[in-house]
Amino acid sequence: MNRRTQLGFGLAVLLVLGVFGAYLLSLAEPYEEEVKHGPAPEARANPYLAAEHFLRRQGLDVTRASGLDVLPTLPSKDHTLLLLGNRRDLTPRQSARLLEWAEKGGHLVFVAERLWDEDDGESGDLLLDSLGIQQYESDELELPSEDEATDEDDAQAEANTEQAEPEPYAELTQLYLENEEAPAYINFDTRYHLYDAENRAHAWANSGDATHLLQLYHGAGLVTVLSDAWIWQTFNIAQYDNAWLLWYLGQDSAVTLLYRADRDDLFSLLLRHFGEALAALGLLIVAGLWFVGMRQGPLQIPASPSRRQLQEHLRASADFLLRRSGQHSLLHSLQQDIQRRARRRHPGFERLGVAEQWQVLGRLTRLPSSAISQAMRPLPKQRLAATEFTRQVAHLQTLRNAL
Repeated sequence: MNRRTQLGFGLAVLLVLGVFGAYLLSLAEPYEEEVKHGPAPEARANPYLAAEHFLRRQGLDVTRASGLDVLPTLPSKDHTLLLLGNRRDLTPRQSARLLEWAEKGGHLVFVAERLWDEDDGESGDLLLDSLGIQQYESDELELPSEDEATDEDDAQAEANTEQAEPEPYAELTQLYLENEEAPAYINFDTRYHLYDAENRAHAWANSGDATHLLQLYHGAGLVTVLSDAWIWQTFNIAQYDNAWLLWYLGQDSAVTLLYRADRDDLFSLLLRHFGEALAALGLLIVAGLWFVGMRQGPLQIPASPSRRQLQEHLRASADFLLRRSGQHSLLHSLQQDIQRRARRRHPGFERLGVAEQWQVLGRLTRLPSSAISQAMRPLPKQRLAATEFTRQVAHLQTLRNAL
């Protein structure tokens, strides 16, 4: 096959492939598919992000704070502070500072966190207890008994039941405003009820027999207490009039959203952000303790007391004295023992000079002067080698035995 034939064959193959591709494209139909990736990371980290955007869209000045450190620089006049974070570790001093801020003209909005304890006479929620507001479970509310109701009330209730139409959204919380014909409807959690023990509230919102919003004057400012704030979270703010209530409480003022009223300790932060590293560190510590505590070699069986002899006790005592007192103490004790024996055999031995003492020892023991000088010479300050120490002890014992 020559070159021209190869070129023609290649062009034919390309033409066939082009026609086949065009046919396939004619069969393909374009379509659109929506892939939902869920909330963005910022929305997952902040459940009130939609509330922030809603308030900004209403023209309000909205800022976000992560702790009460912002309170000293936060103006009170024409300002609303939405305290939406957990207040479990709020100190009495911090609670007092929040109420002082509201007393100077600010609007403090917070959520009741704890139930009233009749036995203790408090709830443990410092803000609630300071304002005289108590929170109960709706199931625990005492309803009037049938004996307390009059016949006239029963007749009137029966007539209303027959004539009146069922009220729409009866399970929702209703907030009535002046000059408004219809109330606003908010889906608070109906399991909880707020009670104004000191009768200070001037506005409230109820659902059935429970109260979920109380507003009272505090000095020159306002305090609004809610039974829950989940109505303003991302998936609930668009329901009913939840978003309107948020705007109503913050209208004509700057708004600060405070998500955390307490600070995490160091261990909580490490556990949240470096959980894997802490787990690895814990395993490393366990492995290190296991390695240190692991036995090196087999167990040594204790010797039976019945087989011990006097020689073993003497050797153990000598080893103890050597470790505790050292070489020089043992050698010096042997030299003193030799001198005591020499004084008994030669009166006045202690008053002689060193050379004369060595001569007397030579006459008494009949040992050469070299052996006596080797045994009785002054001890060096440095530690002796094991062989030198053994040799010196042998000289001293030989001299002592000869006396």
